[in-house]
Amino acid sequence: MNKRKTALTLLTVVAALGLVSSVLEPVFSPKSKGRSPGRGAVRTVGVGIYGDSNLTDALSSINWGMIDPGVSQNYTCYIRNEGNSASVLGLSTINWNPIKASAFIGLSWDYAGKFLLPSEVINVTFMLSVSPDVSGVSNFSFDTVISSSNA
Repeated sequence: MNKRKTALTLLTVVAALGLVSSVLEPVFSPKSKGRSPGRGAVRTVGVGIYGDSNLTDALSSINWGMIDPGVSQNYTCYIRNEGNSASVLGLSTINWNPIKASAFIGLSWDYAGKFLLPSEVINVTFMLSVSPDVSGVSNFSFDTVISSSNA
């Protein structure tokens, strides 16, 4: 009876380790070089961000979809200065998951530092670039932060 209990416990541990390994392998394997699905929340400070030029589709997230290593993907949106004075915009990213994804994936935009007057709207294209050397990242997420600074 004691040997049976020990064997059952050992079998359960081995099965659990196999399950954990199969779940974590795509995320941490250095061989993981395939397409990566990406998404992320959008946070704003002093501005509004919209998916349409009529400013009716407020964005709270961007779904980047499946992205191949070495490829860039664009996403165009509209940003409105919702403050009371002219502002300059800033872009940053936070809350990368997994953290190592930030070493292989970069976000930029075509905003050129133009002052935005109160209620002024501009269209902006974000460019997400994935390094051809990405490894160990099978999916990712991060938050995009767009902030305004008074001129």
